[in-house]
Amino acid sequence: MEGNVSIIIPSLNPDQKLIQVVEGLTQAGFNDIILVNDGSDRDHMQPFQTVSQYSQCTILTHEQNKGKGRALKTAFSYILENRPSCLGVVTVDGDNQHTAKDIAACAEAMLKTKDQVILGCRDFSGDHVPPRSKFGNNMTSWVFRYICGLKITDTQTGLRAIPRQYLADFIELRGERFEYETNMLLCLKEKKIPFREVTIETVYIEENASSHFNPIVDSFKIYKLIFAYFFKFVFSSAASCLLDLGLYTVIGMVVKSFFSLKQSIFVATVLARVGSSLFNFTLNQTLVFHSKEPAKHTIVKYYILCICQMLLSYGGVWGIVSVLQLERYGASVLVKVIVDCILFLFSYQIQKKWIFKK
Repeated sequence: MEGNVSIIIPSLNPDQKLIQVVEGLTQAGFNDIILVNDGSDRDHMQPFQTVSQYSQCTILTHEQNKGKGRALKTAFSYILENRPSCLGVVTVDGDNQHTAKDIAACAEAMLKTKDQVILGCRDFSGDHVPPRSKFGNNMTSWVFRYICGLKITDTQTGLRAIPRQYLADFIELRGERFEYETNMLLCLKEKKIPFREVTIETVYIEENASSHFNPIVDSFKIYKLIFAYFFKFVFSSAASCLLDLGLYTVIGMVVKSFFSLKQSIFVATVLARVGSSLFNFTLNQTLVFHSKEPAKHTIVKYYILCICQMLLSYGGVWGIVSVLQLERYGASVLVKVIVDCILFLFSYQIQKKWIFKK
């Protein structure tokens, strides 16, 4: 089994733990281990010199540090060009936090399913997990689930088993450093690549002190990628919301002399939503979700959501105004802002998963 799988280890300024990783892999039966020296300095060359003596190891070298993402792409390209019998790869961190047993389990799962990317996912509930790792991963997992629609337990895992047929897609992805691994996860969604998780042992050595991950710089790059996916929807919704609120305010001021407060809220809500919804639908169809489905199909579902959201907006505003006994029309504008912000969060999920899913 292991002979059909190549191991990839990107490494920058390694210590003796890299040698332990290689020894464990060779003992587990892996005979094609590709290490990428990503511009390590002279003081950290000894581990590479040691592992180069293993016949199972191939070392690729970047003369200058180019980042983990570029190191992975270098290895992917090398395998496609030089390993015609390779069925897939397993990416492994060189700090000895992935056990040979777990690496073998991910490789076996990939070979068994053949078309699924396997993610080796850790359990972050234990007391031994460093607080920054626990908080960072739980937060990113929640963002991935809500914004990207990807349910991934361990978004920062470096242990990933990838069938050969997906390597070309991953080589084309943007990103040179840690943000590249986030792009790989987003690619699973975009390319509809099936994946599943395999639970692995959670190992932290010296509280992950050897990691080159910068909590501020690299986290910013990662979240910038994720929220870029969401920003267009926020822009579309914000613009539509301002238009809706402006129309609601103006129409309400005009009709309040002819209707009661309750009737004025209803008339202003309906007329404002008609104008803003047409504007919002056009933006979401073309700019946000890039839907390939004809507008005549999506607009029916869109207006089902629009009508429901409008009625909930009206009911919420009128209900709060009545309970709090807010008799001034201006107060209902503030209430409407709060109610519509809550509805906005649900609307995003419904539009992404139901209306513009294609």
